[in-house]
Amino acid sequence: MGLLDGTTQQQYYTGNDHGNYQFISLDEIINQFEVAYVGENKIIPKIKRSDISFHAHRALQELTFDTLKSCKSQEITVPDSLKMILPQDYVNYVRLSWVDSAGIKHPLYYTHDTNNPFSIAQYDDGTYQFDYSNNLVLNGDFSYLIDSPWIQQMVGGYTTAIQDVTNIGGYDAGPPIYVPPQGNTNMDPFMSGLFPDGNLIFKHYAINWLGDPTIDGTQSSPVVLFQEIDVSGHNFIDLHADGEAVDTAGGAPGILRVGLLSDMSLMLSNMGMLYHSTNAMWTDDWINTVPWFDLQDSSGNPSYLEWTTADNTTSKSLFGVDVTGVNTIAIAVQSVHNFTTPEYILGPQETNNIDNIIVLGVGAPINLQSTGVNSTTWDNYSSATPSENNNDDYEDDTYWPLVGNRYGLDPQYAQTNGSFYVDCRLGKINFSANLAGKTIILDYISDSLGTDEEMQVHKFAEDAMYKSIVHAILETSTYGQDLVPILTKEKFAAVRQAKLRLSNLRLGELTQVLRGKSKQIKH
Repeated sequence: MGLLDGTTQQQYYTGNDHGNYQFISLDEIINQFEVAYVGENKIIPKIKRSDISFHAHRALQELTFDTLKSCKSQEITVPDSLKMILPQDYVNYVRLSWVDSAGIKHPLYYTHDTNNPFSIAQYDDGTYQFDYSNNLVLNGDFSYLIDSPWIQQMVGGYTTAIQDVTNIGGYDAGPPIYVPPQGNTNMDPFMSGLFPDGNLIFKHYAINWLGDPTIDGTQSSPVVLFQEIDVSGHNFIDLHADGEAVDTAGGAPGILRVGLLSDMSLMLSNMGMLYHSTNAMWTDDWINTVPWFDLQDSSGNPSYLEWTTADNTTSKSLFGVDVTGVNTIAIAVQSVHNFTTPEYILGPQETNNIDNIIVLGVGAPINLQSTGVNSTTWDNYSSATPSENNNDDYEDDTYWPLVGNRYGLDPQYAQTNGSFYVDCRLGKINFSANLAGKTIILDYISDSLGTDEEMQVHKFAEDAMYKSIVHAILETSTYGQDLVPILTKEKFAAVRQAKLRLSNLRLGELTQVLRGKSKQIKH
C-alpha cells in the first residue's frame, strides 16, 4: 500500500500538514522495528513493546542533540528587564540574534564574564540571614499591625493588694489607653508603635504613684505581648529573636525579655505590683524575676532570652526547649523600666524594641535567605552602558581615538551586536543593556519528546534509529551479548551516515564557498 494512498493532492495543499512526508512517526518506527527485529529466528526472540518504546524514546533524544535538525525558534522583543524566559522544551541554545529593520539577523555573543548568582542576605555584621518559613510564630517580624494572634497586656487599675491585669487589646480600635491608678488622669496614652523598619518599639511612661514629684516613687507599667502557638508534634523547639534594651532619658535601665511558658496563668498571676506598707508605695519588684518562664532548654536554663542596656548582641537564640507532651504554649515579650527618678514629666518615651521572633521545631529545614531575584552582579551588568554603545561619531578629526589600544583585543568583544548569558538558576536568558527594545530570535535544541507531534524522525535517520534501538536492547539483556560489538559498529556507522545526509551539502554551494576563498587578500 502506497504511503500517499488515501490522501489527495487537494487535501494536502489545502491542509496544514505540509512537508511531513520527509518524517516518520516514532510509533511507526516502533511498529516496523517489531516486524524486522522481534520474533522467532530473529535477533530479538521476545520483548515487551514498552521496552522497545523506552529505547526508542532514548534513541530519539540522543539523535536530536547532535544529528537531527533542530527547527525550533522563538522571537521576542526584549523588555526593560532585559530577560527572556527559556522555552518550555528548551535543552540548549543554537544561537541568539537580534533582527534589524531589514529582517537580517545579527549574532549575539555569549559572555562568560558575568552571571546572576544567588545573592545571600546578610546582617550589618556580615552574618547570613536564614529563611524561617517554618516559623511557628505568626507575624513574628511585625510586618503588619499588632492584632490577632498577638495579645497585649499591661498593668492598669488595682483592686486590693495585687493589681489586676487588664487586657488592653490590639490596634483595631486605635492605640490602647493606660488608665492610671489614684485617679491621676494627667497621662499620655501608653502605646507600642510600629516603625518603617518593622521593629516593634515600646513606649513607657514614668508614673508618680503618690502624685508628689518630690517622692522617689516613680514607676513604669510593665508591658507584655504574648501569643499562643501550637507545638504539637514537636518534642524540642528553638527560639530566636532580635532585641535591644534602651535606657530612658533619665537613665532608667531597660529590660527586654522574650520567653516561652507552658501555662498562661503563671504569667497572669505574677504580673501585679505589690503594695509596700512600710513606705506606702506601689513597687514592681517582680520585674527582676521571671516566675512564669517554666520551660527549660537543653542545658536546664529557663526558657527565655533577656536583653539589658549593657548588651552588645542584638540577635540571641535558645536551643532545645523541651515541649514533650505539650500541645500549646505561649510566647511572651516583656518590656520594663525600673524608674528611680520622677521622669513622668518627660512624657512617653520610645525605648526597648523587638523584631524577628522565631520559634522552630528542632530539625526543621532552615535555608539561606536571598536579597531578591536579582543579584548585585546582574544589577550592575544590566545598568552599565556597554562599550558597543560608546561609538565615535567621527564628527571631529580624531578618527582613531584608540590607536594602538586595540592590540590584543579579544575578537568576541570587538562587536556592537550585544551579549547574553543563560541564567540556569532562574531559567532565563539575560541580555546586555543595549538590546532593550530590540527583536531577538532564539534558535534552540529540544529533545523531540515534548509533544506527540514532535516525536517523529527524518527518513534520512530512520536506519540510525533501528540500529540504536537494537543495540540498546541487546546491550542491556542477557542474550545476544556476542552481537553487541558488531551492533555497536553498525550503530555508529548509521549515525555518521545520517549526519552526512542531514548536513544537506550541495556541490553548487560548496563551489560558491571555494570561489570566495580564492579572493586575493587585500590590506
